[in-house]
Amino acid sequence: MRIRALTMRIYRQFMRDRRTLALLFVAPLFILTLVYCIFGGTASAPKIGTVGLPDTTAGALRASSAVVVPYDSAAAARSALDDRKVDAVLAVTDGKPALLLEGSDPSRSRAVLLSVSAMQRTASAALFQPEIAYLHGKPGMSSFDAFGPVMIGFFSFFFVFLLAGVAFLRERTTGTMERLMATPIRRHEIVLGYLGGFGLFAILQSALVACFAIYALGMFMTGSIWLILLVNLLLTLTALTLGTLLSAFAGSEFQIIQFVPIVIVPQAFFSGLFPLDGMAAWLHKLTYLMPLYYGGDALRGIMIRGEGFRGIGIDVAVLLGFSLLFAALNVVALKKQRAI
Repeated sequence: MRIRALTMRIYRQFMRDRRTLALLFVAPLFILTLVYCIFGGTASAPKIGTVGLPDTTAGALRASSAVVVPYDSAAAARSALDDRKVDAVLAVTDGKPALLLEGSDPSRSRAVLLSVSAMQRTASAALFQPEIAYLHGKPGMSSFDAFGPVMIGFFSFFFVFLLAGVAFLRERTTGTMERLMATPIRRHEIVLGYLGGFGLFAILQSALVACFAIYALGMFMTGSIWLILLVNLLLTLTALTLGTLLSAFAGSEFQIIQFVPIVIVPQAFFSGLFPLDGMAAWLHKLTYLMPLYYGGDALRGIMIRGEGFRGIGIDVAVLLGFSLLFAALNVVALKKQRAI
């Protein structure tokens, strides 16, 4: 009877906690659906821009499962490569073939080289031996170098989100927030004060992660370390404001953890850690709602492509916008405590 009573008590607790039930039954289905959408499609063929390529050689290149995009001039092809519209440019100038790879994604570079190698095995292009060069990156660049910048942003975002959510919730559950709200302090002052306090440690953590990856682990790096720290700062501020915002809707530390499958896991899938080429176009648009997508894009642009502030300006502006939006929503959420 005692075992039955204990079992029934736990059963009733679960039935009353709809968030826990959703974590058990809905979250796994949601994550599996994302995995299916990302990995269930077929990988796209490499896009190779061509300039002055003989028709027979271009036909052999198409037969090697590559998408061939002809250009009238080397300048137009180079512009497309700079904008990442193609993965490589294969040009013939004065009878000399040259292959210029974009190089920021090793998997795409390998796909291009495989297509060119398959083309060279045909009778029409057996003697076609292009000189290979890289616009970004380097020959043999590892996957760690390609995905490492996104991992820097992900770790900073994930741990700061948990830190902010749990710490801010503890302030509420221990009564500190209630006593604070009894003073004349205003809501926006509370939000700014907590962001300043938590933000100092968030900045130190993000700087430590970035510097360790670059200088201790030797991650490929061509841009400015100060821009890396700026993007990481904005990512941690976004995670900080989002974590404190969601803590207003949680009653315990366990409920903060329940937000991870809904908030953090989709961020990882859409951040650039995994190829999104096979995903449906409408689902690909969800990336624009993910702060980590902009952070990962900016970090890869700085570290691999050597972009300056102008190249990452849109990403920086969007991350700043997310931080301001979540901070404003934090002020609104404090109305649950007391209207000032």
